[in-house]
Amino acid sequence: MRIGLIGTGRIGTFHSAVLARHPDVESLVVADVDAARAADLAARVGAVTAPSVDALFEAGAPGGSPAGPPVDALVITAATAAHAELIGRAARAGLPVFCEKPIALDLPGTLAALAEVEAAGTVLQLGFQRRFDAGYAAAREAVRAGRLGRLHTVRAMTSDPAPPPAAYLPLSGGLYRDCLVHDFDIVRWVTGREVVEVYATGSDAGPLMFRTAGDVDTAAVLLTLDDGTLVTATATRCNGAGYDVRMELAGEADQLAVGLDDRTPITSTEPNGPAAPDKPWPGFLERFAPAYEAELAAFVEVVRGERANPCDGREALHALRIAEACELSRAERRVVRLTEIDGG
Repeated sequence: MRIGLIGTGRIGTFHSAVLARHPDVESLVVADVDAARAADLAARVGAVTAPSVDALFEAGAPGGSPAGPPVDALVITAATAAHAELIGRAARAGLPVFCEKPIALDLPGTLAALAEVEAAGTVLQLGFQRRFDAGYAAAREAVRAGRLGRLHTVRAMTSDPAPPPAAYLPLSGGLYRDCLVHDFDIVRWVTGREVVEVYATGSDAGPLMFRTAGDVDTAAVLLTLDDGTLVTATATRCNGAGYDVRMELAGEADQLAVGLDDRTPITSTEPNGPAAPDKPWPGFLERFAPAYEAELAAFVEVVRGERANPCDGREALHALRIAEACELSRAERRVVRLTEIDGG
C-alpha cells in the first residue's frame, strides 16, 4: 500500500514514523508547504518526498512524475485551516482519508467537506485517538455490558501542562473546539448516548494571550445526556503538574476511572494515599502513543477493506456541534439545547 501524508509538524512527524514502519505500507510519500521540512522528515523515517502538495495530488509519486502510481490513501496532518480543502480534494480524487480533527473550525466548513465526501462515496476517518485507548475501550465495554448498573454521573477532564504558543490560539478554534471536543466525542462513544443540552462557562484569568485571542484558559461544562445522565467536562491549559486526561463513570452498581495510573499527575493528601508520580505524563503524544498507532493501523485496515470505518466524519460533526453549543452557552450565559445548533 502506498500512503501520502500532508503536514510535517509534531503530529505529522509522529504519524509518519508509525506509517513508515507499518508492514502493510510499502511506500510513504510526504508533502508539506515547507518542502525542505518534508524532505528532512522523509529522510529521517525512510519515506519519499513529493515536491509540493499539488504534486502529490497530481501524480501521487515522488517528484510528481506522471508515470508514478497514485497513492492508495491520504493522511492529513496539515494546519487546521487546510483540512477541509484537502479533504475535498481527496474526495474528488477518490482517495480514502485519515484526517486529524477537526474537519473545519466551523459548521459550514465541516458540512461542506462532509457533503463532498458523501457525494464521492469515499472514506473519511477522523483522528479521535481516545477511541483506541485501552482504558476508554474497557470503560465502554463495562458500560455497554451493564456492569455499572444505571449510569448516573460521568466526570471528564483534559488538562494540558502548559499553554500553547500565543500564535496558535487564534487558529485553534478555542478551548471547547480544540481541546474539550475530545471529551465530547469520548463521552458519546463510551456511553452510547447523545448530549441534549449544555451549560458552559470559562475563565480567562490566566495568561494575557487568552484574553487577547478572545479565548479562555480554563472551562467547565455540564452536559445532560438523553437518558438523564449528568456529565461534567473540564479543561485547562495551565496544569503545571503534568498532562492529565481522565474519565470517571459512576453507576448504581459500581464506579470506574480511566487514566488513573502511576503517571497520573495528581498527589493525594491522605496519610496513606499515593505520592506524586516520579514521571508524570508530559504531553498527549506520550500519554496516547499506543492509541495513535492503533488508529492508524485501523485506517490501513479500512483502506484494505478489512474493517468498517471506526470514526467517520459524522462523528466529528456531532462533537463539533456540542462544542458550538458550549460557545453559545458561554457567550449568552444560558443553557443551550443541541436542537439549536445546525447540522443535527
